[in-house]
Amino acid sequence: MKNLLIYQSTEYDCGPTTLTNAIRYLFDREEIYPDIVKYIMLYCLDSYNEAGEVGKRGTSASAMMFLSNWLTQFGQVKNFPISCNFLAKDEVVLSENSRIIGALQQGGAVLLRVYLEVPHYILLTGISGSDIYVFDPYYEEPDDPELDKEFFEEGITFITDQPKRANRLISITRLSCTGVGFYEMGPYKEREAVILFNTNTRKTPENSIEYII
Repeated sequence: MKNLLIYQSTEYDCGPTTLTNAIRYLFDREEIYPDIVKYIMLYCLDSYNEAGEVGKRGTSASAMMFLSNWLTQFGQVKNFPISCNFLAKDEVVLSENSRIIGALQQGGAVLLRVYLEVPHYILLTGISGSDIYVFDPYYEEPDDPELDKEFFEEGITFITDQPKRANRLISITRLSCTGVGFYEMGPYKEREAVILFNTNTRKTPENSIEYII
């Protein structure tokens, strides 16, 4: 069966939490190798803050690129149905024919770097019209009186009834912004994403008449 998606344990582990959530979203619990969980945690939280403290600047793009390649190679060696691609800079767009939108249409998941006061990783899991289903691993309660007012700006909707898929619905317009507001991808030079597929369930023209490029 599919697991519930999970939240961060600290202020810094959005990277490994979101990558783990991608695995939980795409695969049943019985399918997931413990090695995958182990190595995600081993290679993430690799960045140092200004005081030289490891992990307190989160996870670097280099670590995400490495894990994208590692997961694909792991799949090939273990005959595990996973395929990943790391995207950066102007590859990370949400236009109609973009790789990210195509991946979501095919049933994939996308780890995406956005801003939430600071750089932050979230998981994209689907599309609804001009909005994207998102799981944000940073736990917030929509009825919290101290919740930042930016959560209630246009293009951000809380979801509370899909714990295996999403807790936000974010507009493509907001995600595509080049600023540093909540859930904006920011400048192109800073953008990064990892596309992940379960190759057994990926929708393609060969196995789904519903998928249209």
